[in-house]
Amino acid sequence: MDVGHDVGGARRPSVVFGPLDAVLHESGITDVAVTCDGRIWVDRGGGMEERVVPMGFRTPRIVRDYAVQLCAQLGHRLDDSRPIADAATPDGIRVHAVIEPLVEQGAALSIRFPDRVPSDLSTLRGSGMFPESWMTLLQRLVEERATMLITGGTGTGKTTLLKALLASCDAGERIVSVEEIRELGALDHANHVSLVAREANVEGAGAVGLPDLVKATLRMRPDRVVLGECRGEEIADLLRALNSGHHGGMATVHADGVDRVPARLTTLGLLAGLSPEALAMLAQGAFDVVLHLERLHGVRRIAQVGVLEAGADGRLVGSPLCEWDGAGAEAYHAGWPAFAERWGVPLSGDGVRPAPQLPARRR
Repeated sequence: MDVGHDVGGARRPSVVFGPLDAVLHESGITDVAVTCDGRIWVDRGGGMEERVVPMGFRTPRIVRDYAVQLCAQLGHRLDDSRPIADAATPDGIRVHAVIEPLVEQGAALSIRFPDRVPSDLSTLRGSGMFPESWMTLLQRLVEERATMLITGGTGTGKTTLLKALLASCDAGERIVSVEEIRELGALDHANHVSLVAREANVEGAGAVGLPDLVKATLRMRPDRVVLGECRGEEIADLLRALNSGHHGGMATVHADGVDRVPARLTTLGLLAGLSPEALAMLAQGAFDVVLHLERLHGVRRIAQVGVLEAGADGRLVGSPLCEWDGAGAEAYHAGWPAFAERWGVPLSGDGVRPAPQLPARRR
């Protein structure tokens, strides 16, 4: 499969996938994995399924050579001195590879694909990611420049929702995004700058990390600062940026519920030298809303909408305001009316409607 991108109206090749070409043409493919012994697995939304291709990987050595060549096409080294590679194509296909001795033999390869067709909020609503009543909510959050934190596990649709929200932004807004691996580079927005971190060269020099890039965004006249995924000390620079008058920003982070976000952010804050109390003060002022996603039986959905607040002890607390199980009616908690009033979301008619409070979520 020859994956490329447009340059001046011409299609420029970027990656040739060779033996995996047959499976990459299947519709609905989100992930492809190659194990150390050469077996190929694909995910089309319902879990991993094994595939057999005509020209497969007969030996672990072939798997390793393939992984090395694939990463080389993306400008990343994969050898004994650097046995882990994480790279991406300009249009957001992510490639992660690990070679022996970190794995028992050959190499382990994971490839993740972005949505083949760019999603907007209407498309995501049609796919069942959120109920019809929340369309008004999401649109208002974008229009009113709410700062949003999108959370969830791997493969729950965090980046997909992020792209759809950014696609709803006004065409005149300037968006500056920061990522470790480029996934937002193909965002269809005229005034968009995509920054990506850089690894050190063979001499150990030239590295540019996420904290440096987040700082750089503030000098680029952004209307929205976007962090593709927060997973380290860059949390401190992001929170400072979002507390300095830069509204409408967005970020994603791995977490398993709105009530678990504080623990995750606190852990990241400690990496940056922030005490839990300092992080709580910054975070509650930085994020206006938390959108938490889950995936069940291949269906991705917004399961919770919540906020971050400082508790009585000064620590950060995550409070769900509404929840949805993907099938029944939405359930709204006590803090919902004040939140809805703040963002101009109606509580009746065609807008969102109050519903009985859900019982505590099981883990």
